[in-house]
Formats: sequence, C-alpha cells, structure tokens
Amino acid sequence: MYLTHLSLTNFRNFARLDVDVPPRSTVLAGRNAQGKTSVLEAIYFMAAMTSFQTHSDRHLVNFIAAREPLAVARLTADYMRAGSRHRIEVRLILEPTGVLNGQRLRKEVLVDGVKRQLSESVGQLNAVIFVPQMSQVIEGGPEERRRLLNLTIAQVVPAYTAALAEYNQALAQRNALLKALSERPGDVSQLSVWEESLASLGAQIMLWRIQAIHEIERLAASVQADLTAGAEALRLSYQPAYEPLPVPNGQLGLKIETHVDRSSLKLEEIRSGFRAQLKQMRPEEIARGQTTIGPHRDDLRFLVNRNDLGAYGSRGQIRTTLLALKLAEVLWMRERTREWPVILLDEVMAELDLERRAHLLTYLRDSEQVIFTTTDLGLFTPEFAAGAQIWAVENGRVQLTPQAASSDSGRE
Repeated sequence: MYLTHLSLTNFRNFARLDVDVPPRSTVLAGRNAQGKTSVLEAIYFMAAMTSFQTHSDRHLVNFIAAREPLAVARLTADYMRAGSRHRIEVRLILEPTGVLNGQRLRKEVLVDGVKRQLSESVGQLNAVIFVPQMSQVIEGGPEERRRLLNLTIAQVVPAYTAALAEYNQALAQRNALLKALSERPGDVSQLSVWEESLASLGAQIMLWRIQAIHEIERLAASVQADLTAGAEALRLSYQPAYEPLPVPNGQLGLKIETHVDRSSLKLEEIRSGFRAQLKQMRPEEIARGQTTIGPHRDDLRFLVNRNDLGAYGSRGQIRTTLLALKLAEVLWMRERTREWPVILLDEVMAELDLERRAHLLTYLRDSEQVIFTTTDLGLFTPEFAAGAQIWAVENGRVQLTPQAASSDSGRE
C-alpha cells in the first residue's frame, strides 16, 4: 500500500497543498514549526480518523479559516491497495450552532466517493507513525497505552472501532445508574441490561487485545534482540482490569513479571466470567459510583530483561523499545492485511545513534513507502539521500528540491 497523491485544504498551517507522493522514500526537510509534522499528521488522520497530536479535532482546522462562521478543512489521499486505486477524503466542518459565536465540528468521510461512517473508514488506509513524544506510551499513564492499542488494532480489525464505541456508551449508562444508586436506593437489577452489554462487548475487545499483543510481542521481541545484539529480551505484559484467567487462592492478581499465556481463552469464557464479576462487584461499584473493571481500565507494560521500563528504563532502552514496537507494528499489519502500511517517521533519525539508524533503514528496505521528517539531512547517508525524494517545507509550503522536481510532476 502506498500513497500516490496528497491534497490538504485549511489543515493546520497549510492553506493549500497538492502534491504527488512517490513510492519508496520521501524526506520532508526544514526548520521546526514549518509544517513537516502536519503532513504526517494528515496522512495518519486519514488512516485512524484521529490525531496523534491533539484530542480536539477542531484544532486541526487552519486557525485563519476557523475565524469564519463556516470553515472546512479537507484532507484527500489517493492510494494503491492490492493493485487497485482508491481515494479517501475527510472533511472537518466547523459550522455555526445558532448560539452567539458558537461553532461545532462535524466530520464527513468519503471512500471512493461514497460516504462512510467513521467506524467503517478506519483502516481503509493503513499507516504506522513514530514521533518523539511517544515516550509517553511507556512513561505515561495507562490511557496512553490503551490509546496505542486501540489505534493499532482498529486499523486491522474492521469491527473494533464500532465495538469500542458501543462499549463506551454502555459504560457511560452503567456509570450513570451506579451513581444514581449511590445517591438513593433503587432497583439494583436494572444494572443487568448494561452488564450484559459490557460483558459481550468487553469480552470481544479483550480477546482482540489478547490476540494482537500476543502476535506483536513475538515480532517486537525479535526486533529488540536484533537492535541490541541479543542483549535485551523484550516482553509485553497485558494487564487486564478484569483477569479472565483463574488466579491462585489468596492472590489478588498476577505479578507483572509473570509470563501469562491467555491465547487459548475462548470468547464465551471471557464473557461469562466478566458478567459474573460485574454482578459480584455491584455493592463496591455502587459505593464508588463507577465501573472499576473492564477494558477501559486495562494496561500494557513493557519489560526488558524482566524490568518494567516505565519504572526502571533508561532513555536509551525506552527509545530502542519504542522503535522495536513500531517496527513490529509495521510487520504485524503486513502479516494481517498482506499490505505494507505507509510508514511515517517524525525526526526519528535524530533519536537514534549511528548503529540504530542503520538497523532502521535495513528493516525499512522492503517497505513500499516511508515518509521521514528531519531538520538535518546530514543524519541520512549520501546513498540513502540519493535514492530518496527530498521536499523542503517552509511556512506551510512544500517545495520539491531540484533533484526531486526533475523526476516528479507533483507541485504545491
């Protein structure tokens, strides 16, 4: 899979961008805050239908255009998948609400000219992104790691996004009822309806996560061993808020360093156990006014040589593990979809030493399309730079270098 054309209108600091994208390697070069990362953000948004930079999509609309009562940001990508041409278009529409100076954001997505629901659009285009701030995946809170899991799995499992949205709706309803019951006595059996939904949807989400983590761990461990010449053994430790496996008598939970194989669990096993646990937890959760177990509270820990990187990892170990994780994500998507994802690397070369840069380029050698950003072209070998297309990015404008322009007809 690879992009052939990218068009942006009123997206971030791009009033207008219209450019052909070559296969293989492209490097966006320029100073900081010129728009390089915004190009990657736009491509990733069309794959995942969310931004890795912000949780508020309205911030993606060009700030000058957003001053108008009605503003539209438009992102369009033409791409090849399985030998066929496709197009995805996303419109972010800021429109008046009727309240003084009020605006609301509405999204529209078209795939090959046909309007689609957001949940149906995720994964039509596959992309994997690496940005420096992703160290928060390891060093930050559990919500960062859940988000990583969700964004990765959703691109490969078509039903994942819709199931997660339905789960969150059922969770909100149960939490509202728990809060009401905590404030005044009521019919506790009303919880059964939402518990049935949570158990059914939550079990499926957990099973998808178990399968994905099991498969990605195998790939990430192999990459980590290569990057460290066998010195570091990486393991991904899934920490579900509801543990579907039996725990030994008297033990509150499974230790983080314990190797746990949940790959043989069946959907009905998880569903029935989760349902029973929700019912058992009713008195405690009514007192708290919220649901305390389920996929919305899951965590994922990264262990190198049995040590939890979130607590004990060095800066070098964290960078290496993130690189191994992202390369494993690429390989996993390739295995599951039979297509290479578009690989987006933001200032990654500056994060690595010479040896790891060489390892990275070796792993990317067979991929169909990689887009780098950099403030320093000197981080790339002359041989690599000679075979890549170089784009100069300045003030929201992309200019192909003379070398690129001679072999490409794309233009801003």
